Amino acid sequence: MSIPSPVYDPPFNITRASHVVLTVRDLAASRRFYTDVIGLAVSAEEGDALYLRGLEEACHHSLVLKRTSGQPICERVGFRVFTEDDLVKAHAYYAAAGLRATFVDVPHQGRTLHVTDPFGTPLEFCASMEVMPRLLTQFHLHKGGRAHRLDHFQILLPDVQGACAFYMKQGFRLSEYVVTEHAETIVAAFLQRKGNPHDLVLFNQAGPRIHHFAFTTVDAHTLLHVCDVAGNLGYGLAVERGPGRHGPGHAQYVYFRDPDGHRIELFTTHYQIMDIENAPVRWDPNHPLRKQIWGLPAQRAWVEEGTCFPGVDVRPPLVQEPVVTLEKFLAARG
Repeated sequence: MSIPSPVYDPPFNITRASHVVLTVRDLAASRRFYTDVIGLAVSAEEGDALYLRGLEEACHHSLVLKRTSGQPICERVGFRVFTEDDLVKAHAYYAAAGLRATFVDVPHQGRTLHVTDPFGTPLEFCASMEVMPRLLTQFHLHKGGRAHRLDHFQILLPDVQGACAFYMKQGFRLSEYVVTEHAETIVAAFLQRKGNPHDLVLFNQAGPRIHHFAFTTVDAHTLLHVCDVAGNLGYGLAVERGPGRHGPGHAQYVYFRDPDGHRIELFTTHYQIMDIENAPVRWDPNHPLRKQIWGLPAQRAWVEEGTCFPGVDVRPPLVQEPVVTLEKFLAARG
């Protein structure tokens, strides 16, 4: 199996995963969940929009929630580019690829570029945001899971191999990848721009949909603490998976579903892969730690469910790979 080659001099400079834009039915309920449980800070609430950021973040927002009366969706996932000139280069790059790219005005952001990738994922790029005070050492303001910064998104989509090649042409580097059990095909790809394992994760499943977005937190104790807080505040059943430790990426994690069903991960324990000689880590079907290092398999809902993008048809995966879910695991054990 051939892996796409890294591009060290990309056509424009994407620096990191930046923000995600969701719609929610009850803005007050979402505010309580994301501030008291997850531990995000409110940067602004303006009409039908709520802007939140992590304790480590100086930029205005990493999560935008917009009130809706319809089905909650993910409007876009956002990336930062390094300079305004990179935005111009990105516009030209996507236009040359036959993708409709449009400059738009977005509150609290500098010039912003909208584009949809060839697989149906709506993207947003900006080079600057308004600046807010970091709350990293304002310990009296830290709540719940003490979310520090947005780290990555995981996208479910039918063609992981094709999407991996598309993003690597733009400078994303492959840190880890999972190979299917019955063919030499990538069914999960961990792609990064900022020097740790992932900014963008691609997983084989019906899509495109967003599976989750993830914030870093302090330590393993905080992952246990946030579960206790969730239980005390009436969100005990919102704890969907974990605490546990992944195989790929090695993160200690816990996953939540917010009041509208959007999935968020809090995690810790990153590692650096900035050096050019670091080769991608391959996870084969028979690797004993491929799914998780310890703990039970994920329930079926965690494997299969995600948040839809607006006006995008969800298509079945090109690779049909059997997945051992918690339900199947327990049934097999009698």
